Amino acid sequence: MTEAVARAYQEQWARVVATLARRYRDLDLAEEAAAEAFATAVERWAVDGVPPNPGGWLTTTAHRKAIDRIRRENRRDSLYREAQVLSDDTPPEPLGAIDDDRLRLIYTCCHPALAMEARVALTLRMVGGLTMPEIARGFLVPESTMGQRITRAKAKITAARIPYRVPAAHDLPARTSGVLAVLFLVFNEGYLATGPDTDPIRPHLTAEAIRLTRLVRTLLPEDGEVAGLLALILLTEARRPARVAADGTLVPLASQDRDAWDRGLVDEGHRLVRERLASGVAPGRYQLLAAINAVHTDARDARDTDWLQVLALYDQLVRLDRSPVVALNRAVAVAEVEGPEVALAAVDDLPLDGYHAFHATRAELLRRLDRRDEARAAYDRAITLSGNTAEAAFLARRRDELDERSR
Repeated sequence: MTEAVARAYQEQWARVVATLARRYRDLDLAEEAAAEAFATAVERWAVDGVPPNPGGWLTTTAHRKAIDRIRRENRRDSLYREAQVLSDDTPPEPLGAIDDDRLRLIYTCCHPALAMEARVALTLRMVGGLTMPEIARGFLVPESTMGQRITRAKAKITAARIPYRVPAAHDLPARTSGVLAVLFLVFNEGYLATGPDTDPIRPHLTAEAIRLTRLVRTLLPEDGEVAGLLALILLTEARRPARVAADGTLVPLASQDRDAWDRGLVDEGHRLVRERLASGVAPGRYQLLAAINAVHTDARDARDTDWLQVLALYDQLVRLDRSPVVALNRAVAVAEVEGPEVALAAVDDLPLDGYHAFHATRAELLRRLDRRDEARAAYDRAITLSGNTAEAAFLARRRDELDERSR
């Protein structure tokens, strides 16, 4: 029964929270009532069985929990009257051009009155249903810091009376950059889950990110970065069937069975990249990342990868995004073109000591330079910081291979 509730949580959390947020205009109330509804499901479904329509059951239960909470808190003013009216089958007011509560909730959470990091974190919690530890790991900050950030963001929405609606058409492009950042992080959490007690891959999150990105693309068909993000996540998702071995170990790109890739997604991603190149408009960050992935997925064998083109694209990207993570990823291409010693020199000065991929990259470069003791220490650090079970297993195997070679 807990499996049924867990599956319902994956599939229905965003819908339940978004529906309540639209009706009650209160994110705290929506989140708390939804959580209570899922807690009730754990108890009731074990006795009564899973209802025919789990989503409807959860939404109805959450509405009742919300009204009960309003009554308990003696909030019998306008909010209580609104709850009575709206729960009495009264059609809600029109709130925007997109008929999707989750997108409305995303645009609310991504309002420019909030700091960018707060927008992303709040949406990951409210729409993606990620836990506080998962979000904190994604931002490389302590859990307490992330909790405070989300609490302040919800308070700001209430204090500023930020409306729950999709913005007007002329405001959409300016508001969409925050939405794209949210969708990209949601996708990444599904593609390489950070929770130690979760599956290494969470397909419901990647599927949700793709679905919502497609909707945004429908809304803004001329926006190059929307197309770029869609191409990027499609090309990345296409490789998912080959990413985890039968023993639960992550399979790196160079070792993947490329025949197992989803060719339909690869073809769609390549088509989007070609369309953006043909537009003649200078590419943005997501378009460049998509182009890099297009080069990787165009090679039928890892040995055929055009690393010179990959490095040239990263050179364009670092002019737009000077973050150390981009510099780290560029160093991987540098290692293939100019050698591991040059790449290691570029990596060592990056301020990423708390980032597992930094240590994993250093470990691989040190391994290629036959500096085994240093490589082993870097693998240990990467394993400690990695929250993904499949990735940690892969890193441990690579570290143990060093010991076997030393015998």
